[in-house]
Amino acid sequence: MARSARLLALVQELRAHRHPVTAARLAERLEVSIRTIYRDIATLQEQGAVIDGEAGLGYQLRDGYLLPPLMFSDEELDALVLGMRWVAARTDPHLRRSAVAALAKIAAVLPPGWGDLRENRTLFVGPGQRRAPGSNLPPPPPPDLMALLRRCLREERVVSLTYCDGDGTETQRRIWPFVLGYFDTSEVVGGWCETRQAFRHFRTDRILGVEDTGERYPRRRAVLLKEWSAAEQISLDMLDPADRN
Repeated sequence: MARSARLLALVQELRAHRHPVTAARLAERLEVSIRTIYRDIATLQEQGAVIDGEAGLGYQLRDGYLLPPLMFSDEELDALVLGMRWVAARTDPHLRRSAVAALAKIAAVLPPGWGDLRENRTLFVGPGQRRAPGSNLPPPPPPDLMALLRRCLREERVVSLTYCDGDGTETQRRIWPFVLGYFDTSEVVGGWCETRQAFRHFRTDRILGVEDTGERYPRRRAVLLKEWSAAEQISLDMLDPADRN
């Protein structure tokens, strides 16, 4: 593999992991020596890539490092389009519009001959369970509520919830949201609940109101995620398919 291609592959490998990845694992993936990985990391840092970490601890590419347009394989494009179609079919209008916009951006950087990705790909998302009137499925949460929750999660902000539990009891909670799970017919936000002093999970269709307090919660989201995964005995690899590669 040419050095330029190897450097690009290394950046792609770093971008595929949300958590620090060791030089040994990178070397195994790229089929080179660990010493080569150390040299290539140093080269990328000299070229402006912000890569945190050091030998023996693992490396992580910080957000914001941009690459020129990339080439995709047929299967990579199928995966991208299928994922965007799932988001467009199963989530709220805010994410739906973002999925369509992201797909358009991907299509814009592809070479001639690929056609319209929204029409020419062959994998589609089948219909899920529909929330028909009179059904037992919960109504979808308001789109603006979901958009606010996602923003507070990204910015690590404390939110104040008005929540209705399964017995119909209305409570006020202050939580530190750090994970949001999308299921076929519902969404669940996980957070540290100041009221209960414990990790709790909240169905978004039972959230009656949400307010951004403007306060940053005192611990990093990544730390909370690790503590939650240990407490709930949930492997983070289950949540991030990229880390299983």
